[in-house]
Amino acid sequence: MADADVRPHQLADRVGVSGKTVTRWLADPALVPHARNRADVARVLGVEEHMIWPEAVTSRVKVGQDKELVHSYPYRSACPSTMWAKLVAETTTDMLLSGYTNYFFWTMIPDFAGIIRKKTESGCRVRFLVGDPDGEATRRREAIENVALTVSTRIRMTLEQLDRLGPLHGLEVRVSSPEDATNHVGLSVFRFDSDALVTPHLARVIGHDSPMFHLRRQSREGMFDRFADHAEELWGRGTDVRATNAQA
Repeated sequence: MADADVRPHQLADRVGVSGKTVTRWLADPALVPHARNRADVARVLGVEEHMIWPEAVTSRVKVGQDKELVHSYPYRSACPSTMWAKLVAETTTDMLLSGYTNYFFWTMIPDFAGIIRKKTESGCRVRFLVGDPDGEATRRREAIENVALTVSTRIRMTLEQLDRLGPLHGLEVRVSSPEDATNHVGLSVFRFDSDALVTPHLARVIGHDSPMFHLRRQSREGMFDRFADHAEELWGRGTDVRATNAQA
Protein backbone atom coordinates (compact mmCIF):
# COMPACT_ATOMS: atom_id res chain seq x y z
CA MET A 1 0.00 0.00 0.00
CA ALA A 2 2.88 2.37 0.77
CA ASP A 3 4.56 1.61 -2.56
CA ALA A 4 1.30 2.27 -4.41
CA ASP A 5 0.61 5.40 -2.31
CA VAL A 6 -2.80 4.03 -1.36
CA ARG A 7 -4.32 4.74 2.06
CA PRO A 8 -6.72 2.34 3.82
CA HIS A 9 -9.86 4.38 3.06
CA GLN A 10 -8.82 4.70 -0.59
CA LEU A 11 -8.28 0.94 -0.87
CA ALA A 12 -11.67 0.35 0.70
CA ASP A 13 -13.36 2.66 -1.83
CA ARG A 14 -11.66 1.09 -4.84
CA VAL A 15 -12.32 -2.49 -3.74
CA GLY A 16 -15.89 -1.81 -2.61
CA VAL A 17 -15.62 -2.77 1.06
CA SER A 18 -15.89 -0.84 4.31
CA GLY A 19 -12.97 0.91 5.94
CA LYS A 20 -13.35 -1.41 8.93
CA THR A 21 -12.87 -4.41 6.66
CA VAL A 22 -9.53 -3.08 5.40
CA THR A 23 -8.53 -2.32 8.99
CA ARG A 24 -9.21 -5.95 9.92
CA TRP A 25 -7.12 -7.16 6.98
CA LEU A 26 -4.20 -5.03 8.14
CA ALA A 27 -4.55 -5.98 11.79
CA ASP A 28 -4.72 -9.74 11.25
CA PRO A 29 -2.35 -11.20 8.61
CA ALA A 30 -3.96 -14.61 9.12
CA LEU A 31 -7.32 -13.27 7.90
CA VAL A 32 -7.82 -14.23 4.24
CA PRO A 33 -10.44 -12.18 2.33
CA HIS A 34 -12.84 -13.52 -0.28
CA ALA A 35 -11.19 -14.44 -3.60
CA ARG A 36 -12.86 -11.56 -5.46
CA ASN A 37 -11.65 -9.04 -2.88
CA ARG A 38 -8.12 -10.47 -3.03
CA ALA A 39 -8.07 -10.09 -6.81
CA ASP A 40 -9.36 -6.50 -6.60
CA VAL A 41 -6.77 -5.56 -3.96
CA ALA A 42 -3.97 -7.01 -6.07
CA ARG A 43 -5.22 -5.05 -9.09
CA VAL A 44 -5.43 -1.77 -7.17
CA LEU A 45 -1.95 -2.19 -5.67
CA GLY A 46 -0.39 -3.47 -8.87
CA VAL A 47 1.06 -6.69 -7.40
CA GLU A 48 0.46 -10.42 -7.67
CA GLU A 49 -2.03 -11.87 -5.21
CA HIS A 50 0.53 -14.32 -3.77
CA MET A 51 2.65 -11.38 -2.56
CA ILE A 52 -0.12 -10.39 -0.14
CA TRP A 53 -1.86 -13.68 0.67
CA PRO A 54 0.55 -16.52 -0.21
CA GLU A 55 -1.35 -19.03 1.94
CA ALA A 56 -4.56 -18.59 -0.06
CA VAL A 57 -2.77 -19.16 -3.36
CA THR A 58 -0.64 -22.14 -2.35
CA SER A 59 -3.56 -23.92 -0.70
CA ARG A 60 -5.40 -23.91 -4.06
CA VAL A 61 -2.62 -25.56 -6.03
CA LYS A 62 -1.21 -28.17 -3.63
CA VAL A 63 -2.07 -31.63 -4.86
CA GLY A 64 0.99 -33.76 -4.02
CA GLN A 65 2.78 -34.79 -0.85
CA ASP A 66 3.26 -31.13 0.12
CA LYS A 67 -0.47 -30.45 0.41
CA GLU A 68 -0.14 -30.59 4.21
CA LEU A 69 2.25 -27.64 4.09
CA VAL A 70 0.05 -24.62 4.82
CA HIS A 71 2.86 -22.08 4.98
CA SER A 72 6.62 -21.81 5.49
CA TYR A 73 8.47 -19.05 7.29
CA PRO A 74 12.20 -18.26 6.93
CA TYR A 75 12.17 -17.30 10.62
CA ARG A 76 9.88 -18.47 13.42
CA SER A 77 9.51 -14.83 14.41
CA ALA A 78 8.05 -14.11 10.94
CA CYS A 79 4.91 -16.04 11.86
CA PRO A 80 2.39 -13.48 13.19
CA SER A 81 1.57 -13.75 16.88
CA THR A 82 -2.07 -13.71 15.81
CA MET A 83 -1.53 -17.08 14.11
CA TRP A 84 -0.12 -18.62 17.29
CA ALA A 85 -3.00 -17.15 19.29
CA LYS A 86 -5.52 -18.43 16.74
CA LEU A 87 -4.17 -22.00 16.84
CA VAL A 88 -4.12 -21.98 20.65
CA ALA A 89 -7.64 -20.57 20.84
CA GLU A 90 -9.09 -23.08 18.36
CA THR A 91 -7.56 -26.20 19.91
CA THR A 92 -10.25 -28.28 21.57
CA THR A 93 -8.79 -31.77 22.04
CA ASP A 94 -4.99 -32.05 22.21
CA MET A 95 -2.29 -29.42 22.51
CA LEU A 96 1.30 -30.68 22.71
CA LEU A 97 3.94 -27.95 23.02
CA SER A 98 7.30 -29.65 22.67
CA GLY A 99 9.58 -26.71 22.16
CA TYR A 100 12.80 -27.01 24.15
CA THR A 101 11.92 -24.03 26.39
CA ASN A 102 8.35 -22.94 25.40
CA TYR A 103 8.85 -19.73 27.38
CA PHE A 104 7.82 -17.39 24.54
CA PHE A 105 4.13 -18.36 24.81
CA TRP A 106 3.77 -16.25 27.95
CA THR A 107 5.39 -13.21 26.34
CA MET A 108 3.60 -13.53 23.01
CA ILE A 109 0.00 -14.47 23.89
CA PRO A 110 -1.89 -12.26 26.37
CA ASP A 111 -3.18 -14.13 29.45
CA PHE A 112 -1.71 -17.38 28.19
CA ALA A 113 -1.99 -18.92 31.66
CA GLY A 114 -5.70 -18.09 31.78
CA ILE A 115 -6.19 -19.63 28.34
CA ILE A 116 -4.48 -22.85 29.46
CA ARG A 117 -6.70 -22.99 32.52
CA LYS A 118 -9.87 -22.58 30.42
CA LYS A 119 -8.67 -25.19 27.92
CA THR A 120 -8.23 -27.82 30.60
CA GLU A 121 -11.55 -26.93 32.21
CA SER A 122 -13.26 -27.53 28.85
CA GLY A 123 -11.71 -31.01 28.56
CA CYS A 124 -8.74 -30.23 26.33
CA ARG A 125 -5.53 -32.15 27.03
CA VAL A 126 -2.62 -29.70 27.32
CA ARG A 127 0.95 -31.02 27.43
CA PHE A 128 4.29 -29.27 27.80
CA LEU A 129 7.53 -31.06 27.00
CA VAL A 130 10.66 -29.06 27.83
CA GLY A 131 14.36 -29.79 28.06
CA ASP A 132 16.24 -30.50 31.28
CA PRO A 133 17.52 -27.13 32.56
CA ASP A 134 20.49 -28.91 34.15
CA GLY A 135 21.20 -31.28 31.25
CA GLU A 136 24.34 -31.46 29.15
CA ALA A 137 22.44 -30.69 25.93
CA THR A 138 21.14 -27.50 27.55
CA ARG A 139 24.63 -26.40 28.54
CA ARG A 140 25.94 -27.06 25.03
CA ARG A 141 23.08 -25.11 23.49
CA GLU A 142 23.72 -22.18 25.83
CA ALA A 143 27.33 -22.04 24.70
CA ILE A 144 26.21 -22.01 21.05
CA GLU A 145 23.53 -19.33 21.45
CA ASN A 146 25.56 -17.17 23.86
CA VAL A 147 22.65 -14.89 24.79
CA ALA A 148 21.80 -13.19 28.08
CA LEU A 149 18.48 -15.01 28.54
CA THR A 150 19.95 -18.50 28.62
CA VAL A 151 18.26 -21.74 27.62
CA SER A 152 18.18 -23.03 31.21
CA THR A 153 16.68 -19.74 32.42
CA ARG A 154 13.95 -19.89 29.78
CA ILE A 155 13.11 -23.48 30.74
CA ARG A 156 12.91 -22.56 34.42
CA MET A 157 10.66 -19.60 33.59
CA THR A 158 8.28 -21.98 31.81
CA LEU A 159 8.29 -24.48 34.67
CA GLU A 160 7.68 -21.67 37.15
CA GLN A 161 4.71 -20.35 35.19
CA LEU A 162 3.25 -23.85 34.93
CA ASP A 163 3.78 -24.43 38.64
CA ARG A 164 1.80 -21.26 39.39
CA LEU A 165 -1.20 -22.78 37.62
CA GLY A 166 -1.38 -25.41 40.34
CA PRO A 167 -2.87 -28.86 39.81
CA LEU A 168 -5.14 -28.84 36.78
CA HIS A 169 -6.85 -31.92 35.41
CA GLY A 170 -5.69 -32.20 31.81
CA LEU A 171 -2.41 -30.30 32.23
CA GLU A 172 0.71 -32.47 31.96
CA VAL A 173 4.35 -31.40 32.10
CA ARG A 174 7.40 -33.50 31.26
CA VAL A 175 11.14 -33.06 30.80
CA SER A 176 12.68 -34.95 27.90
CA SER A 177 14.99 -37.84 28.74
CA PRO A 178 18.79 -37.40 28.55
CA GLU A 179 18.85 -39.86 25.64
CA ASP A 180 16.40 -37.69 23.68
CA ALA A 181 17.84 -34.29 24.60
CA THR A 182 19.80 -33.81 21.38
CA ASN A 183 16.79 -34.71 19.23
CA HIS A 184 14.59 -32.43 21.31
CA VAL A 185 16.83 -29.37 21.23
CA GLY A 186 17.22 -29.74 17.46
CA LEU A 187 13.52 -29.88 16.55
CA SER A 188 10.50 -28.17 18.11
CA VAL A 189 7.01 -29.46 17.36
CA PHE A 190 3.97 -27.49 18.51
CA ARG A 191 0.76 -29.44 17.90
CA PHE A 192 -2.74 -27.93 17.99
CA ASP A 193 -5.23 -30.72 17.19
CA SER A 194 -4.74 -31.20 13.42
CA ASP A 195 -2.35 -28.27 12.95
CA ALA A 196 1.34 -28.17 13.83
CA LEU A 197 4.10 -25.59 13.76
CA VAL A 198 7.50 -27.25 13.30
CA THR A 199 10.89 -25.58 13.80
CA PRO A 200 14.15 -27.32 12.88
CA HIS A 201 16.81 -25.42 14.83
CA LEU A 202 19.75 -24.28 12.77
CA ALA A 203 23.24 -24.82 14.11
CA ARG A 204 24.07 -21.47 15.65
CA VAL A 205 20.89 -19.45 15.88
CA ILE A 206 18.30 -19.02 18.60
CA GLY A 207 14.87 -20.59 18.13
CA HIS A 208 13.01 -17.57 16.82
CA ASP A 209 15.62 -17.12 14.07
CA SER A 210 15.22 -20.68 12.78
CA PRO A 211 12.80 -21.52 9.92
CA MET A 212 9.31 -22.83 10.65
CA PHE A 213 6.63 -24.80 8.80
CA HIS A 214 2.88 -24.76 9.36
CA LEU A 215 1.39 -28.20 8.70
CA ARG A 216 -2.24 -29.31 8.62
CA ARG A 217 -3.13 -33.01 8.68
CA GLN A 218 -4.75 -34.29 5.48
CA SER A 219 -4.03 -38.03 5.49
CA ARG A 220 -2.41 -40.82 7.44
CA GLU A 221 1.38 -40.99 7.58
CA GLY A 222 1.82 -37.61 5.93
CA MET A 223 4.21 -34.88 7.08
CA PHE A 224 1.95 -33.94 9.98
CA ASP A 225 1.83 -37.49 11.33
CA ARG A 226 5.57 -37.95 11.01
CA PHE A 227 6.39 -34.89 13.08
CA ALA A 228 3.54 -35.60 15.51
CA ASP A 229 4.86 -39.14 16.03
CA HIS A 230 8.33 -37.74 16.71
CA ALA A 231 6.94 -35.49 19.43
CA GLU A 232 4.86 -38.30 20.91
CA GLU A 233 7.92 -40.55 21.08
CA LEU A 234 9.89 -37.94 23.01
CA TRP A 235 6.89 -37.34 25.24
CA GLY A 236 6.52 -41.04 26.00
CA ARG A 237 10.07 -41.26 27.33
CA GLY A 238 9.97 -37.98 29.27
CA THR A 239 9.85 -37.54 33.04
CA ASP A 240 6.64 -36.30 34.65
CA VAL A 241 7.69 -33.07 36.37
CA ARG A 242 4.47 -32.47 38.27
CA ALA A 243 4.42 -35.99 39.67
CA THR A 244 8.08 -35.65 40.73
CA ASN A 245 7.37 -32.35 42.49
CA ALA A 246 4.35 -33.85 44.25
CA GLN A 247 6.47 -36.70 45.62
CA ALA A 248 9.13 -34.25 46.80
